[in-house]
Amino acid sequence: MSNKVLILFAHPRLERSANNAFLLKHIPEIPEITLHDLYEKYPDFNIDIEYEKKLLTEHQVIIWMHPFYWYSAPPLMKQWIDLVLQFGWAYGPGGGALQGKIVFNSITSGGQASAYSHEGHNRFTVRQLLAPFDQTATLCKMIYLPPFAIHGTHVISREDLNLKARHFTEVLERMVKGDFSVDEINRYPYLNDWIETLTDKTSTK
Repeated sequence: MSNKVLILFAHPRLERSANNAFLLKHIPEIPEITLHDLYEKYPDFNIDIEYEKKLLTEHQVIIWMHPFYWYSAPPLMKQWIDLVLQFGWAYGPGGGALQGKIVFNSITSGGQASAYSHEGHNRFTVRQLLAPFDQTATLCKMIYLPPFAIHGTHVISREDLNLKARHFTEVLERMVKGDFSVDEINRYPYLNDWIETLTDKTSTK
């Protein structure tokens, strides 16, 4: 049985983000994957809560896809979390609507991966900085996975971006097929590392 994947995409200036636009073009156009552009749907920030809840219940894998603005997400993503994940529905007494669903962040950042370390410019790892998303997922009894990340977007080469896009596509395809182990994925800091390891194993067979 395949999974349905919901990509909640939030970028307030997509017209200026060639990297995100490139990634979006590589999302497989199949019935099992729903691309939901929040800024396109809600330019006035007036979120249709019941519609969003319906989308969530219809999908087994949720992806928060966004640029890593100030170590977090753009404001509409935060508003979506504040309004849609309601007490008594997503968490709290009687709030088990999202229990067992898979969720992770897919982010882009201008900073290099090396900057996100205890010795780096940003002092914390990406996983540490994403702790509010992790705890949100945990509170909702969801299964939170490591992020998929593209770092150094200001200087990334077309070749490297192509590779990252292919890896993102492969992650999505495996999520749809259910071809993954949560325990195995959680051994890695990034989903990128997990999928690269699998790709390397396949290429050496």
